[in-house]
Amino acid sequence: MVKWLDEEEMNAWRGLVDVFSDVEASLGGELVETFGISHGDYAVLVALSEATGHKHRMCDLASLLHLSPSGLTRRLDGLVKKGFVAREPLPDDRRVTLAVLTAKGMAKLEKAAPLHVDGVRRHLLDHLSRTQIRQLGAVLSTVQRRRLAAAEE
Repeated sequence: MVKWLDEEEMNAWRGLVDVFSDVEASLGGELVETFGISHGDYAVLVALSEATGHKHRMCDLASLLHLSPSGLTRRLDGLVKKGFVAREPLPDDRRVTLAVLTAKGMAKLEKAAPLHVDGVRRHLLDHLSRTQIRQLGAVLSTVQRRRLAAAEE
């Protein structure tokens, strides 16, 4: 039997979905308009910039970005075409492909990051008090921790 959401639960769920969608659309629109990259492209560049050697195995990058392997391949195709990312075989195992951030990709990220950070502030953080930001971070961390623990069981 389904346990339907009560009014408070529905308000929290719809609020989360609506705010996330609105902020994501705003950030993505600004990145496309100003730098010609989508928010998803930006996420790939960030993930690679934070990785050791600016490289990730394709399977690990797909997992990190919550993409299917084919979804990551499609996303990388555009980034490779623009010269922001390269694909390289893993030296020890040529069956494994690495996604590698290029100098051109790092330069694009360094130009886009200030706009993105400003957008995160304007579209989300500036609407919250410091206490609310701390609480939001704690709530989302709790959910993520519990989801990961349940998945390991």
